[in-house]
Amino acid sequence: MSDNPLLHAQFQIPFDIVQATHVEPAVAELLAKSGANIDAIAVNAEPRTYTNTMLALERSTDDLDYALNVVRHLESVNTSPELRAAWNVVEPEASAFYSGIPLNEGLWKQLKAYAETDDAKSLVGPRLRFLTKTLDSFRRHGAELDAEGKARLSEIDVELSKVTTKFSENVLDSTNAFELLVADEATLAGLPQSAIDAARQSAESKGLAGWRFTLQAPSYIPVSTYLDDRSIREQMYRAFTTRATAGDRDNRPLVVRILELRREKARLLGFQDFADFVLYDRMAKSGASALAFLESLREKTDSFYRTENAALEAFAGFKLEPWDISYYAEKQRRALYDFDEEELRPYFSADRVVAGMFNIVQHLYGIRVAQREGVPVWHPDVKFYDVFDASGLHLGSFYADWFPRETKRDGAWMDSFITGWENGSTWEPHLGCVCGNMTPPVGDKPALLTHREVETVFHEFGHLLHHVLSRVEVRSLAGTAVAWDFVELPSQIMENWCWEREALDLFARHYETGAAIPEELFQKMVRAKTYRGANDQMRQLGFGFTDLLLHREYDPAIHGDVVAYSRAIIQKFSPATLPDTHAMIAGFTHLFASPVGYGAAYYSYKWAEVLDADAFTRFRDEGIFSGKVGGEFRQHILSKGNSEDPAELYRRFMGRDPNPDALLIRSGLRAAA
Repeated sequence: MSDNPLLHAQFQIPFDIVQATHVEPAVAELLAKSGANIDAIAVNAEPRTYTNTMLALERSTDDLDYALNVVRHLESVNTSPELRAAWNVVEPEASAFYSGIPLNEGLWKQLKAYAETDDAKSLVGPRLRFLTKTLDSFRRHGAELDAEGKARLSEIDVELSKVTTKFSENVLDSTNAFELLVADEATLAGLPQSAIDAARQSAESKGLAGWRFTLQAPSYIPVSTYLDDRSIREQMYRAFTTRATAGDRDNRPLVVRILELRREKARLLGFQDFADFVLYDRMAKSGASALAFLESLREKTDSFYRTENAALEAFAGFKLEPWDISYYAEKQRRALYDFDEEELRPYFSADRVVAGMFNIVQHLYGIRVAQREGVPVWHPDVKFYDVFDASGLHLGSFYADWFPRETKRDGAWMDSFITGWENGSTWEPHLGCVCGNMTPPVGDKPALLTHREVETVFHEFGHLLHHVLSRVEVRSLAGTAVAWDFVELPSQIMENWCWEREALDLFARHYETGAAIPEELFQKMVRAKTYRGANDQMRQLGFGFTDLLLHREYDPAIHGDVVAYSRAIIQKFSPATLPDTHAMIAGFTHLFASPVGYGAAYYSYKWAEVLDADAFTRFRDEGIFSGKVGGEFRQHILSKGNSEDPAELYRRFMGRDPNPDALLIRSGLRAAA
């Protein structure tokens, strides 16, 4: 019996003993095991059945999936040179294996043979959807290519895994390579005390005197928003927007190569471009449809956007540069609404926010979340929780890792390790995690979050609920394995409770006095909610347009430098003139840190925002803690995964198709009827 902890899926993952040295031997053994499972299906001469074909395929890579999920996760949250090296060895091998599954001719013949049986023709519900989607996916991923095409497709997938991994590593390393040390406290004028204290703690952690600032969000955002010293704001802005553009961390050639490979893959598989390939199985269906959706929102937003920008420049009294926008926007907001977001921070201690969020979902979905001690974790900051149904059934568990580290990638995300299923009469629970880079504790103070960080915590927990509350018999159709323009609905709808007085009163309490947010401050917050709402919307639309145009139209022979091309698009959605050095695309991990990721799909955030704004109107009208509405949302959305068409699931919950006006109303871009 091997003592390698990665060889067998374990619900209590032994993070305390997993080492980089375990990775290569475990993955090699599991690749061989999974390959043998696939081959066994391909050569099985027995009559085709659901069990020996579909279920066998479904379970063929379970242990490999688990091991790769664990290693990929550790490389994201607690990387080391040794772990990175091991991951860079096994990821291309794993990519080649997975991309080879639809190319296995014997397996494809067995699937087609099963599809012709009476057993297959009698399938209904999730099993029928599983068969239909499997056949379609195999075709879309090269099952019917000739031998030369299959070989080239496999080469593309392996290279994509390598270059996208390198892209992600370059962003992390470039982010960590920057630090700004301030020696004179007078230079910090304008910064909130929380940011000053965090910068002091950051310097001390490195054995330095003074105040240390980095490009991690909890450090970068306060500088760009509050610091009076314009030269430092500019220095930080230029550093952030040129990450991964120098030396051996230069991502610009990688962006071009990723786009080339994606384009070639799409055309090899019979699609005009990568956007059409990706969106074929999503709600938008095509790149043209996604672009039309973004253009519709742009047209409805543009006049508000221009008005907002003219007003901000008039307020500042001079032509603004990009590093001025957040700073003067915050000053204008204070002037207009007498509202400083930092006033809210003392009411959002991280532990109380999380506890209040658990209380809210107990009201909505009848579940109970309880922390469990003594579970192995990858860092002392990490906490572990169990989720129980009202009956006491253990639905699933998850890890929560909220604070930044230099060994952890930036951003916030949810991921899964194990997808639960009905094993006979026994329920095998789900296991996942939520991660972020929120403001950490400083000294003897608890972690005090911004309101935007509170929204992010709720957002990622919404994804986690989609996973943990899923009850789909086909594991590959469960949880968040849905169309990416639908996957953000369960996450984004959770953010709405961060704006409701009744919900805030459950957790927004002053960390020292226990007092609730004063009504006057709450009303200021609500009045300021849609401040520069058009700019917020146009920023996201700019990213969406850049993404789709890169994947539909960009050709280096015609359009030249990819950074200049991208900058020209983003410029149309920027309130200030971007500097010639602006190279945000080189650090855009959403698009380029994985073979697919949000590539050609960044529009999904806005698509799902339309759904969430509309869906929340039911809670608003029937009660934000309504167990009836929450129960129906759980029943029709959270529990169903990808077992049915998402548009049908949405109609079942709302009783109609989505109303796009709900988003415009919530954003302050249209008056309520």
